[in-house]
Amino acid sequence: MGRPLRCEQFDAGEVCVVHIVQRCVRKAYLAGRDDRTGIDYSFRREWIRRRLEALASVFGIDVLTYAIMSNHLHVILRNRPDVVATWSDEQAALRWLRVFPGRRLDEQLAEPTENDVKALAADGERMAVVRRRLSDISWFMRALSEPIARLANKQDECTGRFWEGRFKAQRIVDEAGLLACAMYVDLNPVRAALADSPDQAVHTSAYDRIQAERGEQIASAAFDLVSVSTEQAGGHLRETSVVDRGLQRQSKRRNPTGRRILRDGWLAPLTLSDRKGADESEAHQGGVRASDKGFLGLDWHQYLVLLRWTAEQRIQGRATPVPEKLRGILGALGIEASMWRDLVWEYKRYFGRSTCAGSPQAMAADARRSGRHYHSGQRLVRECFAASTAGIT
Repeated sequence: MGRPLRCEQFDAGEVCVVHIVQRCVRKAYLAGRDDRTGIDYSFRREWIRRRLEALASVFGIDVLTYAIMSNHLHVILRNRPDVVATWSDEQAALRWLRVFPGRRLDEQLAEPTENDVKALAADGERMAVVRRRLSDISWFMRALSEPIARLANKQDECTGRFWEGRFKAQRIVDEAGLLACAMYVDLNPVRAALADSPDQAVHTSAYDRIQAERGEQIASAAFDLVSVSTEQAGGHLRETSVVDRGLQRQSKRRNPTGRRILRDGWLAPLTLSDRKGADESEAHQGGVRASDKGFLGLDWHQYLVLLRWTAEQRIQGRATPVPEKLRGILGALGIEASMWRDLVWEYKRYFGRSTCAGSPQAMAADARRSGRHYHSGQRLVRECFAASTAGIT
């Protein structure tokens, strides 16, 4: 059976959480050392991390977790049409033009002007399309994948496909599935023996959060959300040479806003807030991410303790009993503590062939929503959940 249509898995107009996997074609390397040629492409990991960070600053999409591997990447995204709805037409137009500038008379400027923004914002029909695309996970992945493919092909002096095909998408249907998937993603380098612990797994969301807690800052890759006036654009083109404009563009790409942020500042906060306010979307005002809304009902330190403990249980049959303080976290989600190790380390066994992940009850409800009788793995995953959550009478 072929993969389902994207519209069957997620809708740009509906808030949902999706686990994305994008793989390179054949044996091409996104990052890491190519054993056939001996060439080390590790620097490409930072390419994609910075592109993720940049897109997080303009799309109405939260980046929850990510991991960049040698020939594929994982990222968990949450689209936020409710956040996009809070932006004015000019704000939405500027964000769109930052990523997709189209053809302009002053192309060498590489900056959207006030006229560009106003012209797009005045087109009501076009703006309806733009707003939808700004919360569309498919458009986010397009904006992520295409530039990386072009850069890699240019560097490798070749043409053709760099990515295997369209990305694999898996809808996360409840918090239990999200917690398991988030840890599966964060522990990918440990699973691949590229790191001994999450603390050493560079280019993962867990590493970024750990380093941010220690105060590490990075040059922000966020787009500069300020348009250039028509007068400034004209003067810039008249007064600078093509070479100087190229150098200025390179400098601005490295740090568009000139700001420094905590290493995890562009990621969605981990903990869901219990505060109630007028703006339920919790739209971010700092220009580095879509919103300030968390995604799990536990705090960062609880997550880190559980993550580190889970990382130590990598060898089948040698798992230690779950510490009592962690049992309550898992029990609240209906997860059998004794099966937690299997749920994360054998994630692909339970959910690898499924288009969604979560508790058996949540998977059954999603199957009904999409017109299916059941999801692959729905029955198998029952063993990891308490009888009431698994829907067993």
